[in-house]
Amino acid sequence: MRPDSRIYIAGHRGLVGSAICRRLREAGYRTLLVRTRDELDLRDSAAVREFFAAEKPEYVFLAAARVGGILANSTRPAEFIYDNLAIQMNVIHAAHGAGVKKLQFLGSSCIYPKLAPQPIREESLLTGPLEPTNEWYAVAKIAGIKMTQAYRRQYGFSAISLMPTNLYGPGDNFDLTSSHVLPALLRKFHEAVKSGATEVEIWGTGSPRREFLHVDDLADAALFLMLHYDGEEIVNVGTSEDVTIRELADLTGSLTGFRGRLKFDESKPDGSPRKLLDVSRLNALGWKARIPLAAGVRSTYEWYLSNSG
Repeated sequence: MRPDSRIYIAGHRGLVGSAICRRLREAGYRTLLVRTRDELDLRDSAAVREFFAAEKPEYVFLAAARVGGILANSTRPAEFIYDNLAIQMNVIHAAHGAGVKKLQFLGSSCIYPKLAPQPIREESLLTGPLEPTNEWYAVAKIAGIKMTQAYRRQYGFSAISLMPTNLYGPGDNFDLTSSHVLPALLRKFHEAVKSGATEVEIWGTGSPRREFLHVDDLADAALFLMLHYDGEEIVNVGTSEDVTIRELADLTGSLTGFRGRLKFDESKPDGSPRKLLDVSRLNALGWKARIPLAAGVRSTYEWYLSNSG
């Protein structure tokens, strides 16, 4: 991949896509192809084929997706499965048809079974039932993985798949009806401090353990793997460290200046009891995460303060 290579970042305005764009520009890549959803609906197969034929991208980062937390997944399952299947199918098929040199598909750690042995190795895929609260998204992402592998096997298409753990960072979604846990906690605590509230409610028991990766670390790993990896096997991307939701709440509460009480609503779902990725495959290739959780959360909160209006 040369500095003048034509590189398409699908989903460039999202959390992951925007971070990949930043990392590519930092690395000196000059020809980044991007389209907003209004300019190119990736669910429209004809429009996607026309885009690839006209723009002739050489490399593709497929970061476009319908994403959200437990509430969004459980209340809008049809959108999550249809939109993600359509996006993946159209982009991967059109990329192969247009002669793209290499495509990178971004999956998610939710593809793994709910009770997979911890830390989760890539080989755990399809070895047990999924977590019910996000199975629609997970099934779509598994289909995307299998599609990249199928196109590699049948057509020799150079397509790789990355499985990031829970992501956070600048550009995150802080909408409480659709956000993931970390940005939701930051916003809840921020608003509690502003209003003088003495209590913040948190879904679940606080006991599940989660791993969090700063999106700038993911973007760095994405570029590294695009340059240095070309295999059928999926690759986990994470930090190899996790915290409980209660510990995360303590950290985010402290950073926002909240001094009140935490109220855990145990009637709400916890999701998987633990999701820690085994990143030994990635580490062996020569990459490790660098941004500590506390520093990453602090910079994310600073970004939210600067961009929340």
